[in-house]
Amino acid sequence: MDKQKKKVKIVLIDDHKLFREGVKRILDFEPSFQIVAEGDDGEMAPTLVKKYRPDVVIMDINMPRINGIQATADLIRLFPKSRVIILSIHDDEAYVTHALKTGAQGYLLKEMDSNSLIEAIKVVSEGGSYLHPKVTHNLVREYRRLSKDPQSGKKSSQIIFQKPLHILTKRECQVLQLVAEGKSNKAVADALYISEKTVKNHVSNILQKMDVADRTQAVVSAIRNGWVEVV
Repeated sequence: MDKQKKKVKIVLIDDHKLFREGVKRILDFEPSFQIVAEGDDGEMAPTLVKKYRPDVVIMDINMPRINGIQATADLIRLFPKSRVIILSIHDDEAYVTHALKTGAQGYLLKEMDSNSLIEAIKVVSEGGSYLHPKVTHNLVREYRRLSKDPQSGKKSSQIIFQKPLHILTKRECQVLQLVAEGKSNKAVADALYISEKTVKNHVSNILQKMDVADRTQAVVSAIRNGWVEVV
């Protein structure tokens, strides 16, 4: 009972006050969330985390004194268990990989919808990782471009496509394909004419069967094995 009532404590750091207010309004509608503090620059992150011990830190990537990526690196060094979600206008894979290397567990584009933001916070607060679907698709495309067979030199795009029916059901294969195409849970639900809750259940089953921690790992693993088609 007590565990169910425990709220996810959030620290929000963004130098644009109007944007912060908008995010706060969205999160206020989620009864399991509580914004415990906010700041306007990355240099404030360590102080706020030390004082409020949040479950998730939401950090803008572009700030005047210390940017979100550097602030994340500093924060993880001081508080290794910190869970950070980067907010960004950049969908380029270079920004994403840099953010993930510093220790961020989430990367969201500011064009996201409110459901994606809420879902990302829940996933990250539970120890998972969450990338904006558009970002995931860009990373996957870059992975395919760079990945080569060290023996033959063949590009991964030459891997023969075959659905993993030995592991997943037909429906789960469809869901995995759409996730690899960068679609959100809602977009997958619309495409397959099923509920968003059903999509979430399918994704959970896929992660369990593939023995991976999050959607991105599932997609990368699926591409490596030739289980999805990404153009």
